[in-house]
Amino acid sequence: MVTAKDRAVFEQPRVFSALLRLALPTVAGQIILVIYNMADTFFVGLAGNTAMLTAVTVCMPAFMLLSAIANLFGVGGGSVMARSLGSGDSERGKDAASFAFWGCLAVCLGYSGLMWLLRHPAVDLLGGSHGAVHGCAVEYLTVTVCLGGAFTGMSVLLSHLLRAQGRSMAAGIGISLGGLMNIALDPLFMFRLLPPGREALGAAIATALSNTISLLFLILAVCLPGDKPRLHFPIRRASGRAGVARAVIISGAPACVMTLLENASYAVLDKLMSFHGVQAQAAVGVAKKVNMLAHCLVRGIAQGALPLIAYNYGAREYRRMSRVFQLTCALSVGAATLCMAVDLLFARELVGIFIHGDLTAAALSARFLCILCLGGPCSALAYTVISFFQAVGKGSAAVVLAVLRKGLVDVPLMFLLGALLPMTGLVAATPLTDAVCSAAAGIMFIRALKTMLPEEETAPGREEEK
Repeated sequence: MVTAKDRAVFEQPRVFSALLRLALPTVAGQIILVIYNMADTFFVGLAGNTAMLTAVTVCMPAFMLLSAIANLFGVGGGSVMARSLGSGDSERGKDAASFAFWGCLAVCLGYSGLMWLLRHPAVDLLGGSHGAVHGCAVEYLTVTVCLGGAFTGMSVLLSHLLRAQGRSMAAGIGISLGGLMNIALDPLFMFRLLPPGREALGAAIATALSNTISLLFLILAVCLPGDKPRLHFPIRRASGRAGVARAVIISGAPACVMTLLENASYAVLDKLMSFHGVQAQAAVGVAKKVNMLAHCLVRGIAQGALPLIAYNYGAREYRRMSRVFQLTCALSVGAATLCMAVDLLFARELVGIFIHGDLTAAALSARFLCILCLGGPCSALAYTVISFFQAVGKGSAAVVLAVLRKGLVDVPLMFLLGALLPMTGLVAATPLTDAVCSAAAGIMFIRALKTMLPEEETAPGREEEK
């Protein structure tokens, strides 16, 4: 399953070097992922059609549900694989990889089929019921989710599994390739191959094709190195030994729940904002996309560090594990703080990249961005703690934080603050929730660290939370 070179990635004497080797390609991939997500918005914005821009943004929660599925199996499978590598149980890691692969494929296909049947009511539910928005949104959803959904989900899954082996570079290149291809294909389909007025459909086709190319590269990365594949997924291993499937689900559930709730929260925000008009919807959609850069930087750092934390946990190198977490936390919060400063200083310029010719929407979007970005540092701390709990198999603690981070606090706050401060209050719910979750994450982490290490030293062989 792994080579001595792969294992050496996790055992480098300098923690900083090991973390950079795993995290930098992941961060680069996440940055390009953000750029390509912004590319659709940018090129659609060039069409000067606010309704079409809204159509693309309202479909984003449905599209991102594919990431939730991939994270359930990918983060879970990767965590179990890395812990198994650290403890020397490679067979358990192989079982986890097979279960993750086939489970993800089955659920992605099921979700894509369901969205095909429910595409019209789904678009209405997401805030695309306006006549000028609905048709474009249905086209975008059909291509990106119904037709291209499995390719998107499986590319994310394979990137997680490759990182679990220490092959972060291959995973980063695969995700980056998809993003770069999307940027290249967007103008081709939107302004060359399809007629005017079909820009949303062109963006959807470019997205689906780019994710397919990303998946093909990652499949080659899995199959080509060495004399035989480093990762393989025989279906007979999909059921795994006793406890493998449960361990994967426990470790991956927080990532899935977090993505699901993020999208549900964004869908609620879009729906509530739709009562203030298409301009307000487009404005908040653009603000969220710009603010996404900070979240993806943090996600890249945390995802790169997760296998390293899990490996050292499995190997019972607890001091080294703690150092990895501290460094990850410092890098994540620092990156988020830098992004917050840039957003505050250049909010108008940043949203002006995407909104052309609509001064009202641009002004609203700049205001929304200044509010959203304030929660970045707090969100970074909470996300890093959640990733730590995922890495060590403490799923229940991670789920609690994931639910607290999105859904439990911010949705009620949207209704409350939205009634007091229309539009502004809806957006302000997000940074306030980030602050609450950050405080809870710090308390839970300190308590877990005090109890976890003595327990693990006196209970050998325990890997997953019971």
